[in-house]
Amino acid sequence: MSRIKDIAKKNSSRIVRKRRVRGDIGRGTAETPRVTVFKSNRYLSAQAINDIAGVTLAAVNSKALNLSVSRENAVKVAAEFAEKLKAAGIEKVVFDRNGYLYHGVVAAFADGLRENGIKL
Repeated sequence: MSRIKDIAKKNSSRIVRKRRVRGDIGRGTAETPRVTVFKSNRYLSAQAINDIAGVTLAAVNSKALNLSVSRENAVKVAAEFAEKLKAAGIEKVVFDRNGYLYHGVVAAFADGLRENGIKL
């Protein structure tokens, strides 16, 4: 029973961090969309969101690329996502880590975007 409580506490803590981060970074616009990251134990996904219009401008998922979640694969996913952003005419974004710590896979994804010419 204790394990279930630990998992619930972990998830609720991430939600609290998520709300705090979202309040700090503000809203994404058409010129500078908000890039949000979601990671599970198996996959990584990201999307660029225009919060004002409520639309997703670009998205990528590691499952579609047949990649698991790791730091090396996060860089590959970031490169694919950067190409989609450039095709949509987006050069600058606001990074939303979605309550995850800026460490490991999330940091590798952000660094991969920077390496491919996207300004965070």
